Amino acid sequence: MTRHLLITGGAGFIAGNLVHHWVASHPGDRVVVLDALTYAGNQATIAPLVNAGRITFVHGDIADRPLVDAVLAQHGITHVAHLAAESHVDRSISGPGAFLATNVQGTFTLLEAFRARWQEQGAPDAWRFLHVSTDEVFGSLGPSDPPFNEATAYDPRSPYSASKASSDHLARAWHHTYGLPVLVSNCSNNYGPYHFPEKLIPLTLINILLGRSIPVYGDGANVRDWLFVEDHCRALERILLAGSPGSTYCIGGNNEVANLDLVHQLCDLMDELAPELPQRPSRELIRFVADRPGHDRRYAIDASHIRNELGWEPQVSVTEGLRRTVAWYLANRSWWQPLLSDEYANYLETQYVTQLN
Repeated sequence: MTRHLLITGGAGFIAGNLVHHWVASHPGDRVVVLDALTYAGNQATIAPLVNAGRITFVHGDIADRPLVDAVLAQHGITHVAHLAAESHVDRSISGPGAFLATNVQGTFTLLEAFRARWQEQGAPDAWRFLHVSTDEVFGSLGPSDPPFNEATAYDPRSPYSASKASSDHLARAWHHTYGLPVLVSNCSNNYGPYHFPEKLIPLTLINILLGRSIPVYGDGANVRDWLFVEDHCRALERILLAGSPGSTYCIGGNNEVANLDLVHQLCDLMDELAPELPQRPSRELIRFVADRPGHDRRYAIDASHIRNELGWEPQVSVTEGLRRTVAWYLANRSWWQPLLSDEYANYLETQYVTQLN
């Protein structure tokens, strides 16, 4: 069958990469992007595909039920990859309401709209709804704790992770209650091209280029499992094509790195690859700042289930992935420089620079 795939949040980071991956890998499929273009959405990420007629872009809110109904019907949607979300922990601490509105209410709206259309069409077996979530719903690991897996109990610690945990439960409930062909994935920290500048890796790279201080929370010993975004897109593809409805898949990069060690690697790569830096060596820009409230100490994913069932495993090491990421940001200033708006600059000033004393 020709799939008619709706990708929500497709002008964002992971979803934007998934759009590019899907169009390249499945040129016969119809791809529709629904995105509200909030601050982290950037049409430039997918503009070449829109302009070439490879995908259809719809500007709108996933919580707008009449709009979602119309998109599903007009484009004959058979598959949904739901990635639209408010995703920055710091912003969830200062403004949790937007996270509940998008991540909880928006997911509910999508599930209900897809369920209505699925039932109208006779509940086709081949249709799928993939809800993409995060490992942050599982809480924090100690240094010697085993990695998260699909059986790990939920223990969200921030408004962001609580909102994603809520949406995970909704997605699973719609499968168990209504039989909707829902799949859920929980991934570790992504990095790579098109990452919005407020996140750790692009923030570090851009601050180095601008000669600004690099903020590191606490002692920098918080550990994350880093997943190159192209590896993640391949995992989402496998889940949509071959995953079992009602199942959950944990997706990790097998790359546990402490935040400070990651920043050190980025500094060294920038010193090697970036010409005419304002400050060299870049490590001299590192400043430790007050730790984030509720900052989880360690995340790690056991991805053996998706490897055993679907044959997926990460292919890109963090060493290779960081080098590719640095090269992309150096070659694509025209993508990220317009994002450094007055509003964003003021946000950085509030969140980071005032803590560098």
